[in-house]
Amino acid sequence: MEFLPFTRPAIDEDTIAAVAEVLRSGWITTGPRCQQLEAELSAFCGGRPVRLAASATAALEMALQIAGVGPGDEVITCPLSWIATANVILKVGATPVFVDADPVTRNIALDKIEAAITPRTRAIIPVDLAGLPVDRDRLYDIADRHKLRVVEDAAQSMGAGWNGRSIGSFGDLVSFSFHANKNMTSGEGGCLVLNNADEARLFEKLRLQGVTRLPDGTMDVDVLGGKANLTDIAAAIGLGQLKKLDGFNARRRELARLYFRHFDRSLGCELPPEDFENSNWHMFQPLLPLEKMSIDRGEFIARMKAEHIGVGVHYPAMHLFALFRERGGAEGQYPAAEDIGARTVTLPLFPAMRDADVIRVCQTVSAVLRAVLH
Repeated sequence: MEFLPFTRPAIDEDTIAAVAEVLRSGWITTGPRCQQLEAELSAFCGGRPVRLAASATAALEMALQIAGVGPGDEVITCPLSWIATANVILKVGATPVFVDADPVTRNIALDKIEAAITPRTRAIIPVDLAGLPVDRDRLYDIADRHKLRVVEDAAQSMGAGWNGRSIGSFGDLVSFSFHANKNMTSGEGGCLVLNNADEARLFEKLRLQGVTRLPDGTMDVDVLGGKANLTDIAAAIGLGQLKKLDGFNARRRELARLYFRHFDRSLGCELPPEDFENSNWHMFQPLLPLEKMSIDRGEFIARMKAEHIGVGVHYPAMHLFALFRERGGAEGQYPAAEDIGARTVTLPLFPAMRDADVIRVCQTVSAVLRAVLH
């Protein structure tokens, strides 16, 4: 039986040919394809400046630098995310301040943010988990009242929206990921949506060693930069993907609807919010009824794999990692994030899946759980 992974990128022959054309051109690092992709992403984001980076992690870190966040500052975020969300805060010398997840949306609990704000708070990093956007109206109301910058970790919400507006077309600084498992990919890579030309120019310097090229062919360096530029090889993939993003996301929504239709609700799993207006359905993640099961999550995943179905875990609550335990993280601090992080599983969801694949996954989940429920 064919193995069904939890995700798989869809790369067409035109994109493969475009990559070959770049390789033959002799210009394989940052060049005209990157410029083209930045222009098309800017159009996608309502004309706002967009700059590419080697990863969304790099884009987030540089966004914090642009926002003026540094040593002594605090940045509020949610512990239910990929570790990069908090790592970038540490990288710029600031302190992550965690706010628990909302048990329904699984995003940051907006009603708990203000209690975490101190005189040292400079920014908020909200995370759109699984492609479901954080309530942007409530988020920006809080940020505006407390004069905080917002660095949106929209790594998973490319093509998602909020009340009819595309994520990235409004707001403050917005980071998207083009990793291989995202709704559109460039293999590796990401971008940052910025507010103005000055921020865009600073981003350009930060991503390439702080260099400013001078008209006489020399250069100057006036900020400490790094090495985070994207290649034209990656941009060629991204250009092919961006053309198909709407179709990819439409198919993801169809597949998610099938999951809701065929998933056995009597198993006791908690399904994600059934949002078909805003979410791009980056992932489909039920929460296992562990208290009713005679096996743990790892054994569930192993039994699904034995049936040739891949299952992921996105994500454990990061304040329980050793890195953050050393900084005071402990069980019981963020109970909703801990509960979701302990019980979540990511089932297969990608555009090339067939309707029958979803039915097969649902039937297999049911068979595995019914054998171990008590």
